[in-house]
Amino acid sequence: MTKIGLLSDTHGLIPEPIRHFLQGSDQIWHAGDWGDVNLFEILAQMSPKVVGVYGNIDNPHAHPHLKLYQNFTVEEVNVLMMHIGGYPDKYTSEARTLIKKYKPQLFVTGHSHILKAMYDSHYQHLHLNPGAAGKYGFHTLSTAMRFVINGNRIENLEIFELKK
Repeated sequence: MTKIGLLSDTHGLIPEPIRHFLQGSDQIWHAGDWGDVNLFEILAQMSPKVVGVYGNIDNPHAHPHLKLYQNFTVEEVNVLMMHIGGYPDKYTSEARTLIKKYKPQLFVTGHSHILKAMYDSHYQHLHLNPGAAGKYGFHTLSTAMRFVINGNRIENLEIFELKK
């Protein structure tokens, strides 16, 4: 059983209540628009493993651990993460190409500042977008997610909301 904390679109700031929500995660994933790559080290102090992608406001060369997309396995779950990927039936062409190539069970995106958890029956995966954890943007709530990967199952999805 692996506890996952998930956030995106911090834009340089992770509010303290969201840090508290993510505390105790075995892994923390960040789906881009860090705004400040020093946040990687802050998250690394909170969790033994941090996985992230860079977003459209980030310098792609600012941190060696950040890539355009990440494809990795946690327990028995194949994960694909990218910042701008769209949603089921509205994926970007790049997202569709990567989904067809890697066939993830879990597809994680950011960018929209809108939290969504949707099952995509066409590609047979769960799509998660944790919304925006930071305070910059049009969103009215700062949001994050946490869940458990237990073998080949994604369980106990929790959502955190904080008024901006």
